[in-house]
Amino acid sequence: MAASGALGMAAVGTQVANASGSVGADSASPLHHTKPHRDSPTHQAANASVNPRSVRTLNGWTLPYRMDQGVKEFHLVAEEVDHEFAPGMTAKCWGYNGSTPGPTLEAVEGDRVRLLVTNRLPEHTSIHWHGLILPSGMDGVAGLSQPPIQPGETFVYEFTLRQHGTYMYHPHADEMTQLAVGMMGMFIIHPRGQEALPVQRDYCILLHNWAVHPGTYRPDPGVLQDFTMWTFNSKVFPAIDPLVARTGDRVRIRIGNLSMWNHPLHLHGVQFDVTGSEGGRWPQPRWRSEVTELVGVGQTRDIEFIAVPGDWAFHCHMSHHTMNAMAHDLPIPMGVNLNGLDRELQAMLPGFMAMGEHGMGAHQDHVESGHLQGPANTLPMMGGQGPYGNLEMGGMFTTVKVRDDLAPDDFADPGWYSAPAGTVAKRISHDPNFGRPIRAPLG
Repeated sequence: MAASGALGMAAVGTQVANASGSVGADSASPLHHTKPHRDSPTHQAANASVNPRSVRTLNGWTLPYRMDQGVKEFHLVAEEVDHEFAPGMTAKCWGYNGSTPGPTLEAVEGDRVRLLVTNRLPEHTSIHWHGLILPSGMDGVAGLSQPPIQPGETFVYEFTLRQHGTYMYHPHADEMTQLAVGMMGMFIIHPRGQEALPVQRDYCILLHNWAVHPGTYRPDPGVLQDFTMWTFNSKVFPAIDPLVARTGDRVRIRIGNLSMWNHPLHLHGVQFDVTGSEGGRWPQPRWRSEVTELVGVGQTRDIEFIAVPGDWAFHCHMSHHTMNAMAHDLPIPMGVNLNGLDRELQAMLPGFMAMGEHGMGAHQDHVESGHLQGPANTLPMMGGQGPYGNLEMGGMFTTVKVRDDLAPDDFADPGWYSAPAGTVAKRISHDPNFGRPIRAPLG
């Protein structure tokens, strides 16, 4: 197939027509139909073969490509997947090549790429390459720029990458349904040549929301606001991998948002620079220093910082986005003693357990002690254990773990940080009347 000139899309079943009109079954064979485990030697070798500057997708993977006469060829398969949000909760989702989000695509500015898309879903689909500059007919909008990809068909997209930056891909056919059930992925285009300030750790996170009702096993695409799950790369805390770095590393976190909410992402411990978006890595005079960055729906943002030792929280600052399944229609009656009333509610809501008189902090203890049994296939609202007790988090929360003694290619969880003596907050009194605090004046 020629390496220049636009190739018109065609439905070709399980084969792909080349530019001369001949059909080659070999060129239509996907390199991978299912994902290798991200820590397997096969996957690590595949990642290394993609690009020496490969990003690391938390809890995810990068799709290997093959070279065909100077063209980088990727093969995506749209299909139903069994997905685990965290231990104790799985769902029937839709994704690509066995996962949601689909595998991260990586290439270099100036590359010619060919993207085969096979539809193994029960309905038609397409793929939009979100933010990419390309011919209109390759834009992936079913009905406008191409026919829909019907079940069983394979389409081919081919174009030259004319930019660099952090991008996404997702369907543009029955979009509300297909996005809601997990069809999305990241497309990272590296600049050709060395970056002026190279990064040592390059991470990739895709934000999403889900409505998986308690006791059910499929996402509900009809929910518009009251979502039950908020995810980094389709995982919720405490199942989200930490971001691991070595002291002094320049770390980049690429963030894409294909959810239906805006997310203020907050990183503890440093002031980061916002350095890029779909427009690539910005000129350094445009960088701005922040500790929280709002990533809007349909946007990407890159943040960079120099790693300092410690365990640092990284999370959405909408507090209900750092919790798992919540009951949206029941009040939390602070200051109200529900003794007796809870039994009346249990008659209507089996398994109901009153909480909230003194806050929700006891929820994790009740769940982990077995006092509160939730519905089937439903995660507790909060969880996670840290070195000093309950973390009481869920959803869009993880940690950045920075250590002095990591090898450059070591991404393994180093465990909890051992803080130097005298640098941890500690108790100095049990007396609630301790000291002489100044309070607001009366009246």
